[in-house]
Amino acid sequence: MELQPLLIDGAWVDTAEHDIVVNPYDGREVGRVARATAEDARLAVEAAVAAHRRGAASQHERAAVLDRVRDALVADAEAFAQLIAAEAGKPIRTARAEVQRAADTLRFSAVEALSLAGVEVPFDASALGVGKIGFTRLRPRGVVTAITPFNFPLNLVCHKVAPAVAAGCPVVLKPAEDTPLTAYALAGC
Repeated sequence: MELQPLLIDGAWVDTAEHDIVVNPYDGREVGRVARATAEDARLAVEAAVAAHRRGAASQHERAAVLDRVRDALVADAEAFAQLIAAEAGKPIRTARAEVQRAADTLRFSAVEALSLAGVEVPFDASALGVGKIGFTRLRPRGVVTAITPFNFPLNLVCHKVAPAVAAGCPVVLKPAEDTPLTAYALAGC
């Protein structure tokens, strides 16, 4: 089986130790993944903090990224469903439904990325505020750490990562140890 390295700061990184991912239904090996160390986690967080300091991409750029990932997911939907079924031991019908739900999550997040806006605050509730307005502006708050469970290895990754991307926040993802391959496949989109 091919080894799946870690993705840190846009680069695929191998590690000294690896984990074997097995199908819980029949025990067969599905894949191998690099095992992250505390140092790998530190590097990932530092890269995410640096990305946050550089500033978020524009709203339309974030929406375009989410749309591109969704398009890639939909184009390869059956391969994603087969991977989910293999690593999670799910029935293929359930895995296919999860792929569709994840595609919807990406679409909803792309739409949200385009519609994020501040609020206009009228000040005329006070006599001194007549004719004046204030406003709020939304800005990414910081790095999102996403830890996902095994039971929906694609959709729950999308539920955590896509809204963060829509908001302009860098993400450090730790997928479930039992079902990490789907998250890596999504990261490759």
